[in-house]
Amino acid sequence: MFENLSERLNKVFKKLKGQGTLSEENIKEGLREVRLALLEADVNYKVVKDFIKNVRERAIGQEVMESLTPGQQVIKIVHEELINLLGTTAEGLNLSGRQPAVIVLVGLQGSGKTTTAAKLARWLRKKGRRPYLVPADIYRPAAIKQLETLAKQLNCPYFETKEGTPPPDIARQAVAQAQMQGHDTVIIDTAGRLHIDEALMAELKAIKEQVEPQEILLVADAMTGQDAVNIAKTFNDLLSITGVILTKMEGDARGGAALSIRAVTGTPIKFVGVGEKLNALEVFHPKGIADRILGMGDVLTLIEKAQDTLDKEKALELQEKLKKNTFTLEDFRDQLRQVRRLGSLEQIISMIPGLNKIKQFKGMMPDERDLVKIEAIINSMTPLERRKHTIINASRKRRIAKGSGTTVQDVNQLLKNYSEMQKMLKKFSKGNFKRIPKGLFPF
Repeated sequence: MFENLSERLNKVFKKLKGQGTLSEENIKEGLREVRLALLEADVNYKVVKDFIKNVRERAIGQEVMESLTPGQQVIKIVHEELINLLGTTAEGLNLSGRQPAVIVLVGLQGSGKTTTAAKLARWLRKKGRRPYLVPADIYRPAAIKQLETLAKQLNCPYFETKEGTPPPDIARQAVAQAQMQGHDTVIIDTAGRLHIDEALMAELKAIKEQVEPQEILLVADAMTGQDAVNIAKTFNDLLSITGVILTKMEGDARGGAALSIRAVTGTPIKFVGVGEKLNALEVFHPKGIADRILGMGDVLTLIEKAQDTLDKEKALELQEKLKKNTFTLEDFRDQLRQVRRLGSLEQIISMIPGLNKIKQFKGMMPDERDLVKIEAIINSMTPLERRKHTIINASRKRRIAKGSGTTVQDVNQLLKNYSEMQKMLKKFSKGNFKRIPKGLFPF
C-alpha cells in the first residue's frame, strides 16, 4: 500500500544522506520533495502543511546542525513526526465497565462492515473474550444471512434477527440475550447507505441511545482516500465515534487516509483490514506503519501475525529437523501452507526490515500461483516419495506430473531446487550460512 510513498521518500533521504553537511536551503529542498510525496499519496493538504512545518522547525534547529550525521538525523525526525501523526501508540478497545461490552460498527454501504464484524469476533475470541454477533442491517439484501453464515464459519454465537424488527430494538434485544447467555462482548453490524443522510444518522443515534456502547467504530474503505477522511469527520461530528477500522489496506490505496484520519478527526485508527479472509485483521501500530513507510519493515505486526497463525509445536518440530538435516518435501509442503496463511509473500516481505529495498530479492520471489502448483506436485507424490525424493525416477515423475496437472519439467524444477535448498540448509545447520543464494525458494 505504501510502496510508492516509500520509494519517493527513500530517494529524498538518500540524496540528503549523500550531502556532507546540511544547510537550510538543502533541507527545504528535501522537505519540498517530501511534501509532494505526501500530497501524491492523497494525504490531507492541511495535515501535510502542519507535518512539514513541524519537521522543518526541528530540522533547521540545533538538533540537526550539531549532529555528526545530519542526513540520518532528518530521517529520524521525519520518522518521529510520522509516528506522532499516526497516533504514537496502538490504541486498544475499551471493553471495561458495564457487561456485556457493546461495540457498534458504523459506516457507508460497501465499506466491509459485515465481514469486519466477523473478523473482530475472531480476533476477540483469540484474546479470550466471548463475542456475540448481531446482524442489525435490515435493508441490504442478504446482509443478515451473510453475518449468520460468517458466524457459523467461526462457530460464534449470533442473534437471530426477526424480519421487520427496527434496528434499535434488535440491538436492545440482542444485548439482553447476550447477557442471559453469558457473552461478554456484543458486536452490532449496522446498516449503511451509499451516502450519509438524516435517516441513517437518526437510526444510528437511536441504537446508541438504546445500548450505550463502549465503542462506536467507523469502518472506512482505505481505497477512497480523502473521502474516507471526510466520512470519518462527519460520523465523528454526529456520533462521537471512538475509533476507525480501515479496510482494503492490502489494495492499491495510496495511504492518505491512514496518514490523515487521526489528525483531522482526533480519532485513532484501531484496526486495519488486509484481506478477505477472517484472519485478515491487524491491530494498527503507528510505529510499525511509520517504519513500513520509511522502508524499515514492521516487525511487530509480523510477530503478531505469526503468533496468531503458526503452529508452535510444528515450528519446534521443524527446528529439530533442520538441526538433523531431515527436512523432507512433506515438511516443506506443511511449512508452505503455514506461510501462505500469514498472507501474501509481498505483504510478509514488506514487514521485514531491509528486504523490501533489495530489488534482487524481489526478483527471486515466486508468483503466488506457483505456490499452488508446488503443493499440487507434492500432494501427487506417495508418502515414501515425499520423505525420500531420490527414489523419484522418470516413470514416477510422469505419474506425479499427470496427477498434479503439471509437466515433467515442473517436477524436475521442484526436485532440483529442493536439492539446492537441502544443501543450503545443511550449511545453515553447521553455521556456514553466508548469503541467500539465487534460487533459495524452490517454487
